[in-house]
Amino acid sequence: MTDQTRREPQAAPQAAGVAARAAALRLLDAVLRKGLPLESALDNAARGLERADDRALAHALAAEVLRRLTDLDALIDSATAKPLPPDAKARFALRIALVQALQLGTPAHAAISTVLPLVDGGPRKLVHGVFGTLNRNGARLPELPSLPEGVAQRWEAAWGEKVVEAAQHAIAVPPPLDLTLRDPQADGAEQFNGISLAPGHVRLPAGGHVPELPGFADGDWWVQDISASLPARLIGPGPGRALDLCAAPGGKTMQLAAAGWDVTAVDNADQRLKRVRENLTRTRLKAKLVNGDALTFSDDPYDAVLLDAPCSATGIFRRHPDVLHRVRPRAIASMAERQQAMLARAAGLVKPGGVLVYSVCSLEPEEGERVADAFLASHAGFTADPVSAAELPAGLLPDKDGRVRVLPGALAEQGGADGFFVARFRRG
Repeated sequence: MTDQTRREPQAAPQAAGVAARAAALRLLDAVLRKGLPLESALDNAARGLERADDRALAHALAAEVLRRLTDLDALIDSATAKPLPPDAKARFALRIALVQALQLGTPAHAAISTVLPLVDGGPRKLVHGVFGTLNRNGARLPELPSLPEGVAQRWEAAWGEKVVEAAQHAIAVPPPLDLTLRDPQADGAEQFNGISLAPGHVRLPAGGHVPELPGFADGDWWVQDISASLPARLIGPGPGRALDLCAAPGGKTMQLAAAGWDVTAVDNADQRLKRVRENLTRTRLKAKLVNGDALTFSDDPYDAVLLDAPCSATGIFRRHPDVLHRVRPRAIASMAERQQAMLARAAGLVKPGGVLVYSVCSLEPEEGERVADAFLASHAGFTADPVSAAELPAGLLPDKDGRVRVLPGALAEQGGADGFFVARFRRG
């Protein structure tokens, strides 16, 4: 980060309200300058914050800045004689002040007074002057956030202008809370006063405190976007042996176990497997957990293999807006190459007659359709197993090849869905 002193973000000041803003600045710096995911950077950025509310505020401020970053920067540039460097500390401070005043309803005097201490000994006068100019001129943010130019161009080329506009609508509002029920056939809409988009699913409005919802302690459900539930749904019910590669945080493992499969769940990080174990314990479901690499894991063949592959995660931009600013074409290409290798390895773990499901929470065709096409072209022993409309939630349809591509705008009237791709194959 650059300013007149070119210093790293400093430890949070202790004045009321300032500490959370300092943590938000560190969090934005970690995402935008260092390229770290928002969630994984949170613990370090929020160091020294003793109150959970301050930690939550720091996260909320950073996330809202990332949702509105393109438009915030346009406002800042309109009020400066020459553009500030992208990593200038003054720009970071102004982003936080402006998003509070223009988007979150914070009074202007509080929005600026809580960020000025972040630039003490630096561009304090500049920050105060730019904010004051914009405030006096009645600056406003557009109703629909603008996507970063590179993302908008990429998605328009792949999916068309309407999908880009739908993505703007999607990121403008908090996404709803989706629950997957332990009973795959249950209808919990009435119990939760929500809506159900599929058997074993309930959708609630955004903003609920998850541990306080009925049935949490009893393990009756887990949080899982409707799109993320599709890969395991498309494997169908057991019995049989099922393998969940790249299993953490465990939603698909729990789906498979609840559907009657004898599940082996593989992930390559102890901390992530710990989370899977905790979720299994809470839901009273069983699976064998293995710390292993999807590229090297070996075992007797399975009746069903699910590979929800590591990807760019651009499909979950509603909940994780940092992906819009971190992910570049080179990373997408690298991820797609890795997915092809993983899929080839997973294929060797499928019994004759067995099913293989490949999925990614990405909106990039390089990671979805092209990986699936390349797999079929190089694996003569597998054929596409087309998905039918009857297998999907109402409002979702398979594409012409029987695969599932969930784009922004899907299920919009019900609150939308994360971007996803799912392909199903059958071994001959």
